[in-house]
Amino acid sequence: MTTSRDYGKELDFLTVEMNELKQLLSQFIGVQSSQKPLHVNDFRKVSPITEVENDLGEIFYSGQYRGQNGLRWDPQQRNVSQLLDLDSDKGAKVLAALGNKQRLDILTTVLRGPLTGSEIVDQLNMGTTGQLYHHTKALLGADLLVQEERGGRYSLPPHRTLPLLLLLSAISDLLDTSNYMELTEARNNAGTYLGEQHEGYDPNHLLWAVLENSVLEHEAGYCSEISIVLQKDGSVTVADNGRGIPIHALPNSTKAPVQTVLTEIGHYNTGASVVAPGGLKGINMPVVNALSERLSVEIRREGKVFRQDFKHGIPQSELLVIGVTKETGTSVTFRPDQDIIASSFDKTQLLNHIAEFQKIHPGLSVEIIE
Repeated sequence: MTTSRDYGKELDFLTVEMNELKQLLSQFIGVQSSQKPLHVNDFRKVSPITEVENDLGEIFYSGQYRGQNGLRWDPQQRNVSQLLDLDSDKGAKVLAALGNKQRLDILTTVLRGPLTGSEIVDQLNMGTTGQLYHHTKALLGADLLVQEERGGRYSLPPHRTLPLLLLLSAISDLLDTSNYMELTEARNNAGTYLGEQHEGYDPNHLLWAVLENSVLEHEAGYCSEISIVLQKDGSVTVADNGRGIPIHALPNSTKAPVQTVLTEIGHYNTGASVVAPGGLKGINMPVVNALSERLSVEIRREGKVFRQDFKHGIPQSELLVIGVTKETGTSVTFRPDQDIIASSFDKTQLLNHIAEFQKIHPGLSVEIIE
């Protein structure tokens, strides 16, 4: 014997459940701050938030790690004002402990899977286990590592895995800030790069650095012509008919190579550099960018024209497509920061410089346009 279903009652029941769910969601969005982590079962206990003077709001977060030892982080809440009032001394110590390159390498290595000490040493090319022991002892004491009995494999405690992964996620969004700090330091220590001052710093040294990158493209067999345009507003453009700076992001990166070329001062930058008389460090493209009031780069390749703008080295736009073309090459236009370099480009000095390197590169055509 079969019984008929009462669809009306079922719909009424679903309606009640949906309204209750909406109410719970509304309460969750406006919960009051609490130092106690918020769990799913707490949703029915909270009340709508009330206006609080100088309240900076709440941050809500949860997460799930799908790995070998997967875990879930129940929804939690923190009051932003309380977060900003955390003990900065202790906070700095946490970041400093994780900021050690070898310790961070150890943690990220064992995140891929438990490893013995010797396996970690081999993977990180540490040379000796003594160096490893120094760091693992600190990490074990801080409850950031656990080790199996009798000197077994190292791994991350489950309750530390998700916070560390979230911290690494945040770091990935902040990686470019380290480059921008270096650019700011270059501006604050311009003499380290520009060298001797007679009647101010010589802007031609910046021009030589840009020019050298086009010469490198010529030496690689891809550039035969360079144009130098002295603009009336004090800026200069260096344009070549080389391949054009690559525009596709490298594996494991979301940043176009052109931004790397123009913002990373450190040893990862493989572009050309020049050393000014009395300068302690070489001037490369990121240094030119940092010491420029504004800089724009146009790249012609793959049938398109790409452009990105910078101010004091900081990107002001993404790499944008602004046109189509059958040509290839790179054009860099920059205006030295007048607060650092007050002098103008010296055409006579430029002509002499070009005459010298054309003796070395007779197959390279260079013209100056005013």
